[in-house]
Parts: sequence; C-alpha cells; structure tokens
Amino acid sequence: MPKTTKKELTAKQREQLLNILQTRFEKHTKRHEGIAWTKVQTKLDAQPEKLWSLNEMEKTGGEPDVIGFDQKSGEYLFVDCSAESPTGRRSFCYDRAGLEERKEHRPENSAVDAANEMGIALLTEEQYRDLQRLGEFDLKTSSWIQTPPQIRKLGGSLFADRRYDHIFVYHNGASSYYAARGFRGLVRI
Repeated sequence: MPKTTKKELTAKQREQLLNILQTRFEKHTKRHEGIAWTKVQTKLDAQPEKLWSLNEMEKTGGEPDVIGFDQKSGEYLFVDCSAESPTGRRSFCYDRAGLEERKEHRPENSAVDAANEMGIALLTEEQYRDLQRLGEFDLKTSSWIQTPPQIRKLGGSLFADRRYDHIFVYHNGASSYYAARGFRGLVRI
C-alpha cells in the first residue's frame, strides 16, 4: 500500500473521489447551472490539498458538491450537500473554548477545530441560506454556522436548520452539543 502524507491522497483515492464528485455534479445540475465539470476538474488537479479536504468531507458524510463560482476570486465553491448535517461531524461543541468549558461529558471535538483540521470553513449564515435555496437541507438535524465575534465573546454560538419551509438561525452556548447537530463546510477551489 503506498504511503501518503497527512494531506495527500493516493492515486486510487484521488480517482475514486473524482468519480464520486463528477457523478454527484452531473446528478445535481441545478446546484451549479452554467458550470462545466472539466473546468472544475482542472482546478482540482492543480490543488491536490483541496482534494484531500474534499475527501475528508466525503468520508464524514458531507457529500460535497459545487454550489457556485466566485467571479471575484475565480474559485469554485464546494459545500456539504448531504440532506442532513454530516453524520461524521455531529455531537461537537462549537469551538475549543466551548469544549474546554465542559467539566463533564466532553465531546470528542469542536466544530471549529474539526473544520480547521479538514481544511474547510464553517458556513456563514449567508452561505447557509444560499445552500437552502438549492434544496431542502437539515430537515431533522441542525448545523453550527460561523458565529460573529461579539456573540461568541458573550459565550454564545449560532446554528441553523430548516423547519416548516423556513430557515431558522438560533443561538446556544458554545459548550453545548447534540447528536442531531453537526456542521457543514465550504472549500474554495
């Protein structure tokens, strides 16, 4: 078995991931109208570390897909498009400070730390709402989203979900965690 560095895929892993991403891309054209897979793949080929991040998203149940193109930066936006918050990223506190606040029953990680380890960013409220325009996500779960510093400074954190055909953004203590709350991420390529 070929050895890999921490953030590098083997040729076989790369090929498998690209097949998964291309199949998903072709199946969900509504998410990225006017974007050609060949252009996306060219960008992916030039940035193997981003493929590693996408693979981490896939391994944890995120089902990443292209949801847009940033004209200003020239980057494609990959976001977790699983119907519910990714299963491999649930039951996390919001961030390291929230995790360290817990005296008992600490979860294994925090959403912010896990995202950083994966090389992805938590969605902002605006990005979360943009995702919801492309489908119905988090009908039974919820997802941590980036929390403004002024809220976090006071001990709070934000999460969002979709209920009653409406997007709700809520607050909770950063040390809280729930089996039905995870986080969705974004990778720019």
